[in-house]
Amino acid sequence: MAANSVRKSWKLGRAELDTQWFDVSRDGMLLVKEGNYQYNIYDLVKKYGSPLEIVFPHILEEKIEQLFAAFKTAMRRAKYRGRISYHYPMKVNQNKEFIIPILSEGADLEVTSYNELWLLKKLWGQNHFNASIKVLCNGPKIPKYIDLITELRNMGLSIVPIIEDLGEIERLKGFKGDVGIRANIDIKVRSHWDKRFDQFGTSPEAILKLGRIKNLKILHYHLGSQIEDGKDIVLAAQKLTALYIKLRKTNPTLDTLDLGGGFAVPYSKTKLYPVDAIANSLVKTISKMTRKAGVPAPNLIVEWGRYAAAPAQISIFKIIHAKPVGGGSKKKWYVIDGSFMNDLLDTWAIHQKWHVVPVNRLNARRMIPVWLNGSSCDSDDKYTASGTYIRLPNIEDLEEGEQQYIAIFDTGAYQDALASHHCLLSSPAKIVAQDGDITLARRRETPEEIGKLFGW
Repeated sequence: MAANSVRKSWKLGRAELDTQWFDVSRDGMLLVKEGNYQYNIYDLVKKYGSPLEIVFPHILEEKIEQLFAAFKTAMRRAKYRGRISYHYPMKVNQNKEFIIPILSEGADLEVTSYNELWLLKKLWGQNHFNASIKVLCNGPKIPKYIDLITELRNMGLSIVPIIEDLGEIERLKGFKGDVGIRANIDIKVRSHWDKRFDQFGTSPEAILKLGRIKNLKILHYHLGSQIEDGKDIVLAAQKLTALYIKLRKTNPTLDTLDLGGGFAVPYSKTKLYPVDAIANSLVKTISKMTRKAGVPAPNLIVEWGRYAAAPAQISIFKIIHAKPVGGGSKKKWYVIDGSFMNDLLDTWAIHQKWHVVPVNRLNARRMIPVWLNGSSCDSDDKYTASGTYIRLPNIEDLEEGEQQYIAIFDTGAYQDALASHHCLLSSPAKIVAQDGDITLARRRETPEEIGKLFGW
């Protein structure tokens, strides 16, 4: 089968599907491109074993460059006077191999807990970023969290606590710096989110009743995750801008809108909205509303963490063996040497559909419909592509001594933080591929190390 046909079959090399970095070699191996360099994934998994996670910092960097370029182009066209900032939410992936490349591209940070802020303090002490970085602090403000916010502000860090509810105004009354406030916008969007009950933020009516809020700088909201229709992002921004216009009357220090997260990733490789189109719509909409109201256009913040982090990591597994599904089905179970319950928890938690591609034998002539079965002893440790199937090479055609490996794309967001050790299985090893070099970020855990986690 010709390389172009193989590439098209597996939806590789397509920017609108976040696969522009992926290709296939002439002998049917999965490749990842970094400029004119390329990594052969089959060679890496043969060297480092499986299961294996591979991080590509250049993908992180390119995604953030695309975001900045999209907004700056839109602002230039609309003669928009506000600035754009990207605040990466650490909760998406707190690993150092993600945070450092993101900072290098000019991103700021958003934290949601005392522990995340403690890690940021550690980075600050190691001189990993300069004093121009800005940090937003979401999440409930327990006393030690507020103390650390105050400590870092006194050290010269530009840090802004976001008021989640009215009770936090009292707890933050002694804070000397700028603050933000989170609004609970009454809007329903199609996403992985239950908008009937949102425990965060304060209603617009309650915010307006407060009158003057000391040092108010940022008006913030968060819609949820994986917003399916880009129009919902723009509609919510309209509502937030309307509140911004009203708040400016009593709070002239307010000059920034934080549009939160929610930008979707094409996990199942179906075309979604592009970043440049959404940036253009947001800028045009906010510009038109503020000009009509006669108020300054606000600076804009986005926290699209999944957008940058998800495509920057792939997870590799080996097919251990095959067994029939039963019940007259023509499908087979392919058992992997890892666990969906442990390593890709969104498979079970939100029924995530993944893009699954062979690492080797992408050009195999015989493909069969399969479901994937994890290695833990749990009935939920499986992947059935929401009840459909995945077509993968028939392992009966493998030559003696040959193994079949598969890659699952877009695993860089949330999966590490949610990972567990069900059945005491080890986490995958993790390597970082950058500038043609490979660095071992996490070695595969031994049984003794796993036992210590549980007090043995």
